[in-house]
Amino acid sequence: MKKILSALLASALAAAALPASAEIVVIVNKDNPASRMFSEQASQFFLGKSAMFTPVDQSEGSKIRTDFYQKVAEKDPAQVKAIWSKLVFTGKATPPKEFKSNAEVKKAVADDPKAIGYIDKSAVDDSVKVILTLP
Repeated sequence: MKKILSALLASALAAAALPASAEIVVIVNKDNPASRMFSEQASQFFLGKSAMFTPVDQSEGSKIRTDFYQKVAEKDPAQVKAIWSKLVFTGKATPPKEFKSNAEVKKAVADDPKAIGYIDKSAVDDSVKVILTLP
């Protein structure tokens, strides 16, 4: 019985030690009429396939950026960079402006009615509107 309890306790501690992946939310300006969006739609804006919104990106190399593109587009950082390099080279699009923190992204989106960005769910306040939650 002691061995079983020890094993259960050890596995519970190991699970608790794993870093939890924070939920990421896609946000727009609170005055934007959009109320909901699917992952596939969000990926269109962040990969330069639609100009309906102005995407606001997290900084290159950040965990949230890597997680975001994996969740919405199933792309790794190198694939995203390649897509944008081609769009910029052919003159078809300008890459999203990058910001260093959730707070900076949130402020940029709050200040621009056409902006769309993503932040940790824990950083949401009433200055922006959540239109998609990524687990």
